[in-house]
Amino acid sequence: MSGGVFSSESASLPSIDEILEIVSPTQFNALMMRIFYYQSKHCKPYRDYLQLIGVDPSRIHSPEQIPFLPIELFKSHRVYCGNTEPEIVFTSSNTGGMSASCHYMASKEVYEKSFRSAFTLFYGAPEKVSIYGLLPNYLQREGSSLIYMVDHLIRSGGGGFYLDDYPRLIQDMEQDPRPKILLGVSYALWDLAEQYAPKLQNTIVMETGGMKGHREELPKEEFHALLQKAFGVETIHSEYGMAELTSQAYSTGKGLFFAPPWMRIIVRDLNDPFDYLPPEHRGGINIIDLANLSSCAFIQTQDVGVVRSDGGFSILGRADRSEIRGCNLLVQ
Repeated sequence: MSGGVFSSESASLPSIDEILEIVSPTQFNALMMRIFYYQSKHCKPYRDYLQLIGVDPSRIHSPEQIPFLPIELFKSHRVYCGNTEPEIVFTSSNTGGMSASCHYMASKEVYEKSFRSAFTLFYGAPEKVSIYGLLPNYLQREGSSLIYMVDHLIRSGGGGFYLDDYPRLIQDMEQDPRPKILLGVSYALWDLAEQYAPKLQNTIVMETGGMKGHREELPKEEFHALLQKAFGVETIHSEYGMAELTSQAYSTGKGLFFAPPWMRIIVRDLNDPFDYLPPEHRGGINIIDLANLSSCAFIQTQDVGVVRSDGGFSILGRADRSEIRGCNLLVQ
């Protein structure tokens, strides 16, 4: 893609509807360049970061040249470029004494349209599904984007939230004739499997997040096999999202995720954050989330993974701090 169509002076943000209508790489690239030019001017932490690494936005003429903002900056800076005060602020869980990330969103509608569109793409209309949320650590704090999403989907279709009342959860699911999704954090699903091992009918089991220090970490394949046996299901689905993103990717089994058309995953060399790797190579995960309209759409995460040749991707864990080189210039 050549430059000259847009400029950092004239670019404006596309609407969320334009983002969600992406069907081709050409559309994606065109909207990505518009968003880059806008955010490189109006998102101060991103603008400052580009200046520190010596990047002139007016000289960026192709998607491959766009730098990614280290995700740690969501903890220490207000990563925001909205024209008005944020309508909502989502925060990450601050495990291990770390400070929480804050994701300022100009519009709840942008988030709702994004997650509804992604969910519908992978699982059909939320009105036709009952979702049972087993998300105790998220329910027990404020500012969770996951709880906001699941609550919205539950109110659209059916289901409910549960803490540790497993008998009531099992009874409610058994009495519900609709297609169901049991969406839970890993340790809560493990507790349910270990204590009750209910055989679930007409149900997708979906895990999101790790053990959060509640239980030992198991290799993903071993953990999924444990859940499959306990619940009597053939596969375990997964949801991949984070407070700093507007969009989610989903796995229908074997830990292989696919992103919606407005989201792209790129793998970087852990020793050189500006060197991007071809498919099937392990490295740091960078995410382009074009629905991040009022923050920054270009995120360098701390996750490690592999992008497959078919466009799917796997998450292999978190990068050890010693593995990450450079790119932390604005972190205080």
